[in-house]
Amino acid sequence: MTELAATFQQQAVAEAYQHRPPYPDEVFDRLVALITDEPRRVLDIGAGEGAIARPLAPRVEHVDAIDFSEPMVDAGRRRPGGDHPNISWQVNPIETADLAGPYALVTAGASIHWMPWEETFARIVPHLTPNAQLVVIEHGAVDEPWWDRLIPVIERHTRKKNHDPNYNVVDAIRERGLLDLGGTARTERVTYQQQVTDYIEKLHSTSSLARGLMPADEAAAFDAGVTEALSPYAHDGVLDLTIEAELSWGRPKLPS
Repeated sequence: MTELAATFQQQAVAEAYQHRPPYPDEVFDRLVALITDEPRRVLDIGAGEGAIARPLAPRVEHVDAIDFSEPMVDAGRRRPGGDHPNISWQVNPIETADLAGPYALVTAGASIHWMPWEETFARIVPHLTPNAQLVVIEHGAVDEPWWDRLIPVIERHTRKKNHDPNYNVVDAIRERGLLDLGGTARTERVTYQQQVTDYIEKLHSTSSLARGLMPADEAAAFDAGVTEALSPYAHDGVLDLTIEAELSWGRPKLPS
C-alpha cells in the first residue's frame, strides 16, 4: 500500500468524503441498464463511504460494498441509505475479499487506480455472471472558473508530485489485457451548490491534500489560499458548480 493510499484509512478523510459532490442520477440509470443477468447482484469495489452503493442498493437485488478502510465503511454505514437491507459492507482489500457472487455488475468509482490490477481481476472474474460488466466511473466538477487561481495553491501543498493530467486508468487497464471495452458515456451536466468551507473539506478528502499530511499551520495556510482563490466567485459563501460523470464499461478478463 502506498503512503497516499493509506490516507483513506484516516478518520478525518472518511468524514471529509461527505463533501464530495454526489453522482448525477443518470449514473444509476445507466448502471441499472447495464445489468442483463440474474441475479441482479452488484459488487462495488473501493466502495469508500458508499456514494455508489447506497443509491444503487434499492434498485438491485443486492450490493456488496467492499473497501480496505474501516473508517470509510463505518462512515458509509452511517450515511443516508447505508443501513439499507440490500447492502453488505466489508472491510477488506478487494484482492482478498470474501465474495458472494455471482455478480451481474462490478462498479468502481474513482478507486480502481489504487488497486493491484492483476490480483484484483483474478479475484473478481471467477465470481461474475456470463454477461457481467465492470464499470469505472469518474465524476466531479467541470469548467470551474476559479481553477487557474486554485492550481497554484494546490501545487504548493499537494503530496502528489508529477501528476499526469492525461493519464487514463481505463486505457491503462486495457493495455494490460484485462478489459474488453464495451462503451463509454458522459452524463448530462447538472448544477450543484456548495459552501466554500465544504469545498475546502472536499479537497481535504483527497489522498494528496488530507489534513493529516499537513502540519496545522500548513493546513491553515492552504485553507486561506483556497478561500482567497474562490472568493471572487462565491455568493454569500456559496459556489455554483457543474457536475459531470463519465462511465466506461466492458468485460473484465483474467490475467494471462
